[in-house]
Amino acid sequence: MKLERSRNAIRNVSFGLVAKFVAILFPFLSRTVFIHTLGEAYLGLNSLFSSVLTVLNLAELGFGSAIVFCMYQPVAEDDHETINALLHYYRRIYRYIGLAILGMGLILVPFLPYLVNGSCPADINLTVVYLVFLGNTVMSYILFGYRRALITAFQREDLISKVDFFISGIICGLQITIMLTVKNYYVYLLVLPLSTIINNIRTLIISRWKFPQYSPRGVLPENRKEIIKEKVSGLMICKVSAASRNSLDSIFIAMFMGLVATAKYTNYCYVMHSIVAAMKVLTDAVTGGVGNSVVLESPEKNYRDMKRMNFLYMWLTGWCTICLLCMYQPFMEIWAGKKGMFPMSVVSLICIYFYFLKMGDVRNIYEQAKGIWWENRFRAIAETVGNLILNFWLGRWFGVHGIIAATLIVLFFVDFCYGSRNIYKHYFKAEKISEYYGSHIFYGLATVTAGVATYIVCEMLEGGITGLIARMVVCVVVPNILYWLIYRRTEIYEETMPWLFGKIFRLAKEMRANL
Repeated sequence: MKLERSRNAIRNVSFGLVAKFVAILFPFLSRTVFIHTLGEAYLGLNSLFSSVLTVLNLAELGFGSAIVFCMYQPVAEDDHETINALLHYYRRIYRYIGLAILGMGLILVPFLPYLVNGSCPADINLTVVYLVFLGNTVMSYILFGYRRALITAFQREDLISKVDFFISGIICGLQITIMLTVKNYYVYLLVLPLSTIINNIRTLIISRWKFPQYSPRGVLPENRKEIIKEKVSGLMICKVSAASRNSLDSIFIAMFMGLVATAKYTNYCYVMHSIVAAMKVLTDAVTGGVGNSVVLESPEKNYRDMKRMNFLYMWLTGWCTICLLCMYQPFMEIWAGKKGMFPMSVVSLICIYFYFLKMGDVRNIYEQAKGIWWENRFRAIAETVGNLILNFWLGRWFGVHGIIAATLIVLFFVDFCYGSRNIYKHYFKAEKISEYYGSHIFYGLATVTAGVATYIVCEMLEGGITGLIARMVVCVVVPNILYWLIYRRTEIYEETMPWLFGKIFRLAKEMRANL
């Protein structure tokens, strides 16, 4: 089966962005009420245990991504029997993983006091709070989370997005009501497992409704199990790398600087990761289609598509980076107050962190579609070791600056420079990686130019809500005009824009014909 890739991608993006906006807005409202009712120390606990559980989630080993990868070919071939067997295998593995996380999590209980520098809120029992977080994570595995692989493989994430509006609103409303009335952290925590249960039931109902022909049954052939084991081996190492990058920062800050500093840092990260989450809607929307294209189309055709998508994506990434640079501090002053702010030097590092984090996203889509995980093992190991050593060393001497700088060093030199080679070595074999590096240097210089000019204009504006709105207008207009002036005579611009608008016009024509 050849999927309707463009239609599915646009449908996923349309519903996904709206759902993601709701999913960002509601937690933002909840977090704002949290800061002003329960306080930063409780928020620091949330951040710390979320990071600890992210590390424990390494037990998942990447089975989800491996299963989705293994579904691309049977989806293209309408092989129902194999898809059912993959679901059955996935369900069994996820239940084992849930029990493994429970066991490892319980082993960590005696060491909880050593994860916090300074005191905790007097009315908090660390063990009880941690066990709620642990139970929430375990439930996400032993229930119906495995069925999301089916929805992802068929590129129908929009089905999830349509329901998320209502679920996010109910959960957020419940959290805010508890904080404003009961003002009890333990009662607030009970919403976490409730949310997980609801989301898993949602996935079960949607997958059964849209794909009733598929259910977990049958035995997976040994050759497919071997493929999964090979992919999981590489994914396990890659997931360790991602955890060391995204979660150890908060753990090291809590160890070196305490819960309040952790809460402050995670407030900034919350804003950044909200944009990351919105952009992930775009990459998730096309991942299934790219997987289908890798099975059915030539590497040359896919390479042309990758270059075009990378150009558009880096334009978007650069613009988002400039918006963060110009609007971070005024927003944080309104939201968290001056006591909850870092100096501009930290903000600049966070903006660079965001840009570096997004540089390899389009390349990563094709790595996932091709299943290039085992081949990335050395890159992931180097990134993990580098993160651990540099986070500890630089964080100990330079605090938050050092911890972010450590991540930047590893992201650029290991993840981007070294890690980009594998997709060229194992898939785009006829292409030159120097072209890829050169394009990113060009995009980076364009972003620096547009960013400096936009920041200078924004610094002429006043503060407060009015100033923030004015900065928003400047950030929408100025950098995009500068990008257009820089890119408009380039070969990639002249090649990409007709390709993009051609897809949009064809899809619009098809949709009108179906009305």
